[in-house]
Amino acid sequence: MYRIVAFAVFMMLMVSSAQALQPREGWVIQHSQKPFDLLLADLKQAVTDNKMGLVTEAGPTAAAASRGVELPGNRVVGVFRVDFAIRILPLSEAAMIEAPIRFYVTEDPDGGATLSYKAPSFVFSPYLSEGGEGLAEVASELDAIFSRIAGKTIQLTSYTQP
Repeated sequence: MYRIVAFAVFMMLMVSSAQALQPREGWVIQHSQKPFDLLLADLKQAVTDNKMGLVTEAGPTAAAASRGVELPGNRVVGVFRVDFAIRILPLSEAAMIEAPIRFYVTEDPDGGATLSYKAPSFVFSPYLSEGGEGLAEVASELDAIFSRIAGKTIQLTSYTQP
């Protein structure tokens, strides 16, 4: 019982001390006044609109709630498409461990939410020595697609700040 209480207290302290994501190398971070659920729904729509696949989705919020711990909205959404895998595999088999590339949606303390992701060119940069110019080209194409998805996600609905 002590461990459960200690864990719950630890998680509450972590949540209360959580800060908004800060700029870091290779990341694209976009804050929005949209609520978490709306930003997540708009991300999924933008992924589909850009003909990419929603491959994975995971987050601790619901699981923590089932244990009595309240966490802000937090979801990782993996996005990719098979034709990119077909192009990347012959260039660098090791690079495919990075697929799917992930978007990260987090609920902000002000009621808005943040959309962030590591740029595909940053994600694939460790593999350029074996994947060469071909891998750099694929990563650049993915950079453009992820940028379009993020832009559309932020602008997608007619949500207005209260």
